[in-house]
Amino acid sequence: MGESWVNSAERIGSDLHLELTAPGGRRAALTDALREAVRGGRLAPGTRLPPYRSLAADLGVARNTVADAYAELVAEGWLTARQGSGTRVAERSEPLRPRTRVPKRTPPRARGPLHDLRQGAPDASAFPRTAWLASYRRALQQAPTEAFGPGDPAGRIELREALTEYLARARGVRTAPGRIVVCSGFAHALRLLFRPGAGVLRGPLAVESYGLPFHRGLLAEAGVRTVPLPLDEDGADVGRLGRERAVLLTPAHQFPTGGPLHPARRAAVADWARARDAVVLEDDYDGEFRYDRRPVGAVQGLAPEQVILVGSVSKSLSPAVRLGWMVLPERYVEGVLAAKGEREAWASVPDQLCLADFVASGSYDRHVRRMRQRYRGRRNRLVAALAERAPHIGVTGVAAGLHAVLRLPSGTERSAVEAARWRGVALDGLAGFRHPEAGPDAIGHDGLVVGYASPSEHAFGAALDALCEALPPAPS
Repeated sequence: MGESWVNSAERIGSDLHLELTAPGGRRAALTDALREAVRGGRLAPGTRLPPYRSLAADLGVARNTVADAYAELVAEGWLTARQGSGTRVAERSEPLRPRTRVPKRTPPRARGPLHDLRQGAPDASAFPRTAWLASYRRALQQAPTEAFGPGDPAGRIELREALTEYLARARGVRTAPGRIVVCSGFAHALRLLFRPGAGVLRGPLAVESYGLPFHRGLLAEAGVRTVPLPLDEDGADVGRLGRERAVLLTPAHQFPTGGPLHPARRAAVADWARARDAVVLEDDYDGEFRYDRRPVGAVQGLAPEQVILVGSVSKSLSPAVRLGWMVLPERYVEGVLAAKGEREAWASVPDQLCLADFVASGSYDRHVRRMRQRYRGRRNRLVAALAERAPHIGVTGVAAGLHAVLRLPSGTERSAVEAARWRGVALDGLAGFRHPEAGPDAIGHDGLVVGYASPSEHAFGAALDALCEALPPAPS
């Protein structure tokens, strides 16, 4: 039977697993296991072994068994024993048998693009490490003991209370802590809401004619049929909604075209949901980043019992912080919790406590304000560079968010993406976001979706130069 012993206060190092499988009794098995651990290099020269009592207790054997095994290995020269120093692995100038040298593992070198102008990522270099660490320390020091037990699938109450206050103040959301469920991001929310056989919502689902293919793929895997709504300068044409059970919108900043949903259409979609007892699924992915006037509030504030608002910190902080939230109508809370399971399996509780402190202490607001100023400056530099070097290229969607849409001459999108790639610039063509069933009344022009948040400050100028060089010339 294989048994192991664990760290004790007398031993420095990591756990050592000992297989006590050799024939001849426990002492022989222990002697062989220790000998093999030294021979194989798992016990390095000079390593201090646990006292007899500690190892005997860990392995469930008699103390004399451990003492006899140690004595035998000391006599053979594998171990040394001195008064006051304990039992250690003997120092040897050469290993007892040749071992294959294992090269030191180094992280694989990233082979990404020279300039990353893809949408969706914030500036990773701006992550507020000092403030985040301070919140983590405070959160752990103040956390009750029960916080380190099985997690509540609704999420920590500290975070839900902090989000209730923040979302009401910053996004115009009307909710309570009991109607917020913590998740790990928008994709996780989709999986919970449309989980086959246990989901809260069912299709068909109306969606904007341009959106993330990844989200459409998740819905397709769940067996949800999506029906595209045309887009124009006022956002999704919600007047086309019919017998769908729900509609997925990005009303604060349509993704990827960039405009907000017109106020009249915001009111109209809320009225439609009430009349049909349908649901508006609101993706509030970057609502904090509006540059030219006050942020557009959430549609949820118009109809709290008809709108499911989903947000996260992926754009405001980092996609590495896998935390998001669903603000739910009361009738859906139990269903979402049932879909999520009895215990928290997705969102780290210490991270939730940290984010709760980060929000409640004002650090989140300060970070968002700082990044809003930085991204506004990036946007201005992009617009100015295009006006000077490619005035024939139109720019839209720049009032908010972390990306802009460049309108290209007809038939040039694919070649522009390829020219950018050749110059080391990664970006997306607008056509890649179009719903495969979108009709002719959807946006039809060629374009590039250019993210301006991801490059660091010192690299942004070079990225703009490479972008401008890749753009098609003005039509003659």
